[in-house]
Amino acid sequence: MLINGLPPTESDLHYLALVNYGAYTAFRIEAGGVRGLDRHLARLEASAIELFGEPVGEDEFRSLLRVAVADRRDAWLRVSLFSPEIWPRTPSARIRPKVMTVVSPPPPPLATRVRLCVQTYGRDQAHLKHMATMGLIHARRMAREAGFDDALFADAEGLISEGPSWNIGFLAGDTVVWPQAPMLAGVAQSLIQDHLAEVGLSGVSEPVTAADLGRFDGAFFCNSATPACAVTAIDARRFTPDDRLGRIAAAWSAAPVQGI
Repeated sequence: MLINGLPPTESDLHYLALVNYGAYTAFRIEAGGVRGLDRHLARLEASAIELFGEPVGEDEFRSLLRVAVADRRDAWLRVSLFSPEIWPRTPSARIRPKVMTVVSPPPPPLATRVRLCVQTYGRDQAHLKHMATMGLIHARRMAREAGFDDALFADAEGLISEGPSWNIGFLAGDTVVWPQAPMLAGVAQSLIQDHLAEVGLSGVSEPVTAADLGRFDGAFFCNSATPACAVTAIDARRFTPDDRLGRIAAAWSAAPVQGI
């Protein structure tokens, strides 16, 4: 763990233990580079401006990433933004956030097959990849206590958005249908979408409700650690995985690894 390229101070750790205001992204280092790095950095920069009022700058991000990664060729990197100047009683500081980098071994995929249950829930400030995770962990916990593997979020009208840490795609023949709703626009999702045509698929974004599930013949979820996980059931609706999941994984793999 480094903060602005240096070992964390006790005061920084004290703040991080008490306040979860901030944003982050996480991705795999592959052969010293990252798929979709430009998109991860753009999202971090937009979050810095929105949450703290000042940018960090791409050059600074890249410099701090190089320090964190050092000579590692394969790793997992989480990059977080925070500022000890912002507290619940004093939220108004406009300041360039600190950048925390945490390097660890690459994690395994979340799963290869999952059964999901629809839960009425929406993340606060859904367009941000922020640090408020209690609702996400609780949703996943409740799904598992109900006999499922994970939760799928929908609003009170049944409009489906996302999962606790991933985007969902539905399959209708050779078309991937991405739900259109307030949610985080995932980097993995965008990379897959960019390369679907190369694997004989197309992609569209449109509203999807829980009542629409019968018109799909497949589903999957994706994030940077899990490019294509088969969804075998959503509540009582069952899906049979097929070779399209391999094609979706190939679309992810077609995205180039970008140097830091």
